[in-house]
Amino acid sequence: MSRGKKYIDGAKQIDSTNLYDATEALGLVVKTAPAKFDETVELHVKLGVDSRHADQQVRGAIVLPHGTGKTQRVLVFAKGDKADAARAAGADFVGEMDMVEKIQKENWFDYDVVVATPDMMGVVGRLGKVLGPKGLMPSPKAGTVAPDVAKAVTEIKAGKVEYRLDKTNIIHCPIGKVSFGPEKLAENMTALMGAIVKAKPAAAKGQYIKSCVVASTMGPGVKVNGAKFM
Repeated sequence: MSRGKKYIDGAKQIDSTNLYDATEALGLVVKTAPAKFDETVELHVKLGVDSRHADQQVRGAIVLPHGTGKTQRVLVFAKGDKADAARAAGADFVGEMDMVEKIQKENWFDYDVVVATPDMMGVVGRLGKVLGPKGLMPSPKAGTVAPDVAKAVTEIKAGKVEYRLDKTNIIHCPIGKVSFGPEKLAENMTALMGAIVKAKPAAAKGQYIKSCVVASTMGPGVKVNGAKFM
C-alpha cells in the first residue's frame, strides 16, 4: 500500500520501538495527522484473551468525558410513553413495526446506534441478520436495551461509546477528534482504558493488555505503554 508524503513525513517523527505515555503519544497523533479534515482518533487495544470463549468476552460501554466529537444518530424502538420520552431526549427516529418494515423493505441505515426497550426485543429480533453484522443490534451489555430509553439516548448523545472485541481479540474504539488536542484525548483514553481493565474476565490468564496503539484516520499509529493503565 503506497503512502502519501505527509504520512511518511509524520511516521518519521515517531519511534516505532518506543512505548509512549498517553499524552505524549496523542500529541504525536495530533501533530502527524495529515488530512485537511478533522480526523477521528482511534484506540486499538490487543487483549490477552480468547474471544471464542464466552467467559473471555470483553464488552461494554462508557460515556467519554469529552464525547467523541461526532453527533450520533439514534434509532429507538419503543411505544407509548417510552417513545415520547425517547423523542424528548433527542432520538432521531422512533417507532415500532413501521421501523422494522422500513429497514427490511428499504435497506435503511441512516442511523449510528439502535436502542430498544426490553419489551420491543421480540420485534427487533426479526432484524438480527441485518443489524447484527453491522454491529447495530441492541444489547443489554452495551446499554442499548434499556427500560429507560430517554437516559440511554441522552448518554449516547453525550458521547457514549461501545467497546467490544473483534475476532482477533482487538478492541477498536474512537476517543475523539484531532481538534480536541492531546490533553482531552488522553482523558478520554484513560476513561476508556479504565473501563476495559475493569471488564477483565476472571478467566483471562497472563498478560491482559498485549498492545495499545493510537492513530488518526489517515495518520500513522503510535504505541502507548498499556501497562500504565493496569
